[in-house]
Amino acid sequence: MHRKTIVAAALLAACGAAHADDEGPKIKLSGYGTIGEAHSDNRDADYLVDSFKPNGPGFTRAWNADTDSRLGLQASAELSPRLSAVLQVISQQRYDGSYRPAIEWANVKYSPIPDLSLRAGRIVLPVFMVTDSRRVGYANPWVRPPVELYSMVPVTSSDGVDASYRMTLSPTTSDTLEVTGGRSDAHFPPSQGLGTGTAEVRNIFAVANTLESGFATARLNYGQARLTIPEYRVFEDAFRQFGPAGAAIAERYGVDNKLVKFVGAGVSYDPGPWFAMAEWAQFDTHSIIGKKSAWYVSAGHRWNKFTPYATYAKLNGLSNTTDPGIPLAGLPPPIAAAAGQLNAVLNSQLSVLPSQSTVSVGVRWDLLRSAALKLQYDRVALGSGSHGVFGNIQPGFQPGSTVHLISATFDFVF
Repeated sequence: MHRKTIVAAALLAACGAAHADDEGPKIKLSGYGTIGEAHSDNRDADYLVDSFKPNGPGFTRAWNADTDSRLGLQASAELSPRLSAVLQVISQQRYDGSYRPAIEWANVKYSPIPDLSLRAGRIVLPVFMVTDSRRVGYANPWVRPPVELYSMVPVTSSDGVDASYRMTLSPTTSDTLEVTGGRSDAHFPPSQGLGTGTAEVRNIFAVANTLESGFATARLNYGQARLTIPEYRVFEDAFRQFGPAGAAIAERYGVDNKLVKFVGAGVSYDPGPWFAMAEWAQFDTHSIIGKKSAWYVSAGHRWNKFTPYATYAKLNGLSNTTDPGIPLAGLPPPIAAAAGQLNAVLNSQLSVLPSQSTVSVGVRWDLLRSAALKLQYDRVALGSGSHGVFGNIQPGFQPGSTVHLISATFDFVF
């Protein structure tokens, strides 16, 4: 039985067992959704909000509804004063272009004491400021979280356990420590240049500490895991055929049980009439995927039902984007030609390390109690020689250029 099925079955079994109680569980059904449309003025590449998206506005379609549109349904059950469960299913564009529903959360939570919570099952990964509401457009001021930072970790959940403890420091101040361990599998589309593949994330360990005081929030994150992308093994094995020099390249750039590290920090202040927030993170895979860092600052002001806002975000690639590869001097011509082709593949992969900055301005209109319209303009400036976060690159695309995007969304909760 598939692991997703096992997790969901265990959750339903827990709910079923609770029905044996005289009062039964307290069930709450809720949901959220976004209907969106995004437009890019560059028809030679697709704007991708993360590496799991197969396409976006641009080359595939000038106007694209798949970028932000989604629907999520959640069932929460209070099984006893100390035991609860949650099941969340989300439908959004997947790596293969389909909208097949997927289980986002499916866990059971036990609280032996009021300030301590233990969870098991499919759990959200605590890596960003808006981790819990990352997919809930209505809960966020922007059309989407800043792509420069949030695209670095497109995996949003893991199968495992976590524990969180909340300490009350004063009537207006609390500190919450959360520790998570688990594993995850995620598919990526053919646009990665390797065909459809799987990112196998194992031995996930993450720690997050959140300090809340009045209107202010500060958060620190650290995470690490072991990453394997089986599709890269063909690339690694080909280099190993060229002796010690090739083996060194395979070891350096291969993605087989490689250590992944993530560190981040964020602050926000929201007294009501206005808000301001900033976040920074660094991600390193010690492989061909490379090392990168990103940050953003964002602020907005609320006037009645309207909230204009502005954001500046920047993504920097910190790894080499070229490598001499296998030395060709002294190799017989046929072997030198094969080695040259491998070197070209290596450098084509290294060159896609993203580097870009985005200036965003937008406005949110809370037209209903549980629904909002948003309009956002993004000016994306690509780093010198970089494709940024764009995919499905066509021959006419110019690295280092500037791209303009317009996005509109209708967000709702129920």
